[in-house]
Amino acid sequence: MVRIATVNDAKQLNILNNEFNGEGASIDNIGNSLVSNKQEVVIVADEDDILVGFVCVQLKKSFCYDEYMPEITEVYVKPTYRNRGIASEMIIFAENYCSKNYPLHKYELLTGQENLVAQSVYNKLGYVDDNELHLSKRVKR
Repeated sequence: MVRIATVNDAKQLNILNNEFNGEGASIDNIGNSLVSNKQEVVIVADEDDILVGFVCVQLKKSFCYDEYMPEITEVYVKPTYRNRGIASEMIIFAENYCSKNYPLHKYELLTGQENLVAQSVYNKLGYVDDNELHLSKRVKR
């Protein structure tokens, strides 16, 4: 079943996030974010009360546009559950949820340049290369 994440999912989301991104956010921070971060929508796929994947959508809003530009920034499905359409199902759920709840300008999606398997999934869902270059800069601590 695909659904919106709740604070009760924090522990399992921590496990999935560690698998996907490495050690990072604590269970408490994940729970707090699920409750208080109004600029992010987190979608989960759950099989028999076990989370097998998640999608994070950042709700970007600028004075330059009347509408939001949701950006899908994280898509993860446990390896043993891949090739079952779960990622597509979560993305479609996220798109439908955002379309019903926010005025939208367009959807954006961020993925690795070498991640051809994921790009194939996204292309099948209508996402195309928009010829924009994504840059980042690490903060020195």
